[in-house]
Amino acid sequence: MAVTTFTKSGNKASSPAKLDKAIFDVDVKNHQLLKDVYLAHLANSRPNLAQTKKRSQVRGGGQKPWRQKGTGRARFGSSRNPIWTGGGVAFGPTGNENYTRKITTSAKRLALRQALSLAAQADKIKIIETFECQDGKVKPTLNLLNKIGSQGSVLLVVSLKDDLVERATRNLPLVKAIQTNYLSVLDILNADQIVISKKALDIIHEWLGEKK
Repeated sequence: MAVTTFTKSGNKASSPAKLDKAIFDVDVKNHQLLKDVYLAHLANSRPNLAQTKKRSQVRGGGQKPWRQKGTGRARFGSSRNPIWTGGGVAFGPTGNENYTRKITTSAKRLALRQALSLAAQADKIKIIETFECQDGKVKPTLNLLNKIGSQGSVLLVVSLKDDLVERATRNLPLVKAIQTNYLSVLDILNADQIVISKKALDIIHEWLGEKK
């Protein structure tokens, strides 16, 4: 399975790169696995910050609002009752909730193959021979991506994400650079274009190939 390859300057290379069919040409019949892994990624990165106070934790309300009988109103023992304004919250989040979802390693790898296959079928994948950052400057990176026709949100997959790569891409709001071993279904499905360096492609073939 061949795909268009570009040089480090953005010109078309003489020979196209070959994609492993076991990774980039998987038949995706059921998208449920992709959905499960996608939602698990979001759930596992969710910060557990929400916290409310129960009626026993809200300040005040020690005195009974009115006497028990004879007023014609419903009886209440505290103004911090959950149905009163300023009262506690019944069954609210405590900050101890666990939102994590467990996905097996084999399921994650299969979902990665499916996501990459969908991207390849949609012609979203481009290969560059090497990605070089000139002193970590943004402009050469932007020019390269424009020259190879990458539009929309771009996922740049490199073999090693060093400081120069970080500096060259972090100020581009639609470009996300990621090291190969951190590749996720979430990033693949959210990207309009996926640009992979040849070294990163070799790592993907070794990581997700048939032997695995």
